[in-house]
Amino acid sequence: MRIRFRLNGRDVEVDVPPGRRLLDLLREDLGLTGTKEGCGEGECGACTVVVDGQPRLACLTAAIQVDGKEVLTIEGLAQSGALHPLQQAFIEAGGVQCGFCTPGIIMAAYALLSQNPHPTREEVRAWLSGNLCRCTGYEQIVEAVLLAAKRLSSM
Repeated sequence: MRIRFRLNGRDVEVDVPPGRRLLDLLREDLGLTGTKEGCGEGECGACTVVVDGQPRLACLTAAIQVDGKEVLTIEGLAQSGALHPLQQAFIEAGGVQCGFCTPGIIMAAYALLSQNPHPTREEVRAWLSGNLCRCTGYEQIVEAVLLAAKRLSSM
């Protein structure tokens, strides 16, 4: 099946077999390896991308489901070689350790801040509850999101 969608600000048209996962399309066919496969069952959040403004698990999303939609991956956040304020905040707040879960968490946080630019600590924790991290203990991740929210609201 031929699908068309907008990926990281550019139009894409590709042929995909009916059972192709969005995760495999992004990583294997389009070379966007920032989206990670952790569990492959929708339990860890490592593959989170943003589809039409909503966080989606790419391992559970059929590629054909993004036909006609807007998809944003971690590769689409940085602009003109400059990190997105959310990415920069993760570095500064120590929200990145091994880094495996980071792209999915950042994309979930991006969706949160797009919908709620001034989240509370509890709202950040609740929103990111589907993203697992085995390294940071989450406190630095929450701090990073709150720091980014503060910076983005002053832009």
